[in-house]
Amino acid sequence: MNGEVECSVCHAKVPVPPAVSKAYDSHRSTVSSRQRALNVLLVSGDCVLAGLQPMLVYMSKVDGKFKFSPISVNFLTEITKIIFAIVMLFIQARHLKVGDKPFFTVSIFMQAARNNVLLAVPAFLYAINNYLKFIMQLYFNPASVKMLSNLKVLVIAVLLKMIMRRRFSIIQWEALALLLIGISVNQLKSLPEGSSALGLPVAAGAYLYTLFFVTVPALASVYNEKALKSQFDTSIYLQNLFLYGYGAIFNFLGLVITAIIQGPSSFNILEGHSKATMFLICNNAAQGILSSFFFKYADTILKKYSSTIATIFTGVASAVLFGHTLTINFVLGISIVIVSMHQYLSNQIKDEVPSSKVEMAEAHDHSRKEPSYVNVPDSVASEAKHRHGSDERQPLLPV
Repeated sequence: MNGEVECSVCHAKVPVPPAVSKAYDSHRSTVSSRQRALNVLLVSGDCVLAGLQPMLVYMSKVDGKFKFSPISVNFLTEITKIIFAIVMLFIQARHLKVGDKPFFTVSIFMQAARNNVLLAVPAFLYAINNYLKFIMQLYFNPASVKMLSNLKVLVIAVLLKMIMRRRFSIIQWEALALLLIGISVNQLKSLPEGSSALGLPVAAGAYLYTLFFVTVPALASVYNEKALKSQFDTSIYLQNLFLYGYGAIFNFLGLVITAIIQGPSSFNILEGHSKATMFLICNNAAQGILSSFFFKYADTILKKYSSTIATIFTGVASAVLFGHTLTINFVLGISIVIVSMHQYLSNQIKDEVPSSKVEMAEAHDHSRKEPSYVNVPDSVASEAKHRHGSDERQPLLPV
C-alpha cells in the first residue's frame, strides 16, 4: 500500500501522507530539545546573514551599477562552498565510528552521486536566482528587496503541499494571506519611476523580475528539501558537495555564455571586485551552507520566516548606513508580518507518519487483538475510528 493504511476496525483504506524517507521519518519522530535549540541557532544565524546580504549587494554598486559580473560572484561563492564541504568531509572522515561507511571510496562516492542526482535541479534554479538578486537591487532598496522575498513563503507552501504532501491548517493559510497583506502595505508607492528595463516601463520590468525572483527560489528550496531528506542517511557535507558542484558548473556555463556574447575580456572573473564583493562572497557562502541545514534538519517554511525576521535588521541597518527612510508603510507592514509569523508557527499540525510498513503492520495487528467493550453511537464511532497519530487537534475545515 502506497500512502494508505488499513483501518483496524472497519478495514477501510485510510490515506497516510507519504514518507520522504525512512531515515528522515525516524529522525522526525525523535525531535527533542536539542532539535529546538538547533532551530533557534539556525534562525539566529540566518537573520544576521540574510539581513547583511542585500546591504552588501547595495554597497557593491558604483554609481548605481555593478562594475563586476554578478555571475562571477556566484561562481566564486560556489567554489568557496565546495572548499568548505571538502574540508568538513575530511574532518568527518577522521571521526568515523566503527561500522560507519567511508566517504572516499570510489564505489560509495559514485553511488551517493547517483542517489543525489536530484540536487542538480535546485542547483540550476539557484544559479538563476542568485543572478536575479543583483538585478532586483537595481529597482528596489535593500529593505524592499527583503520584504519582496517574503512572498516566497506563500509559493513555497503551495509547492510543499503539491510536491511533498505537507499539511497546513486553515489558520496557517490565513497567516500566509496575512503575510501577503503585510508585504503589500510595505510596498505601496515603492517602485521607482523614470527608467526602463527590457524595453518595458520600469514598473512592469520590476514586477516581471519580482515574479521570477519569487517563483524560482521557491521551486529551488522545495526541491532542495526533497532531495536532501530523501537521502537522509547521506552526510550533509557530501550532499552539499554535489549541490555546490552542480552550482559551480551552471555558473561557469553562464560565464562562458557571457564571454561568447560580450567578448573574451568579460571572462575575467576577478574584474571589478572590491572588499565589499569579497565580504559578499563570504556572506553568500555562509548563508548557502546554513540553508542546507534548514532544508535537511528543519523545513523550508522556517527558513523563509527567519528571513522575514531579518527584514527588521535590514530595514534599520539600511536606514542608519545609507539614509533610507523607514516609512510608516514599512513599520505597519513588518508588524503585520510578525503577527502572521506567530499565528503560523503556533498553529502547526503534527504530521506523524509511521517510519516503515512494518510499524504499520505491528500497530494494526496489536489493535486487532484488543476487543472493544464500550458501545458508542455510530456517528461518534465512525468519526473516531479513523483518527491516527497522537495529534488530537484537527482543523475545523479540510485542508
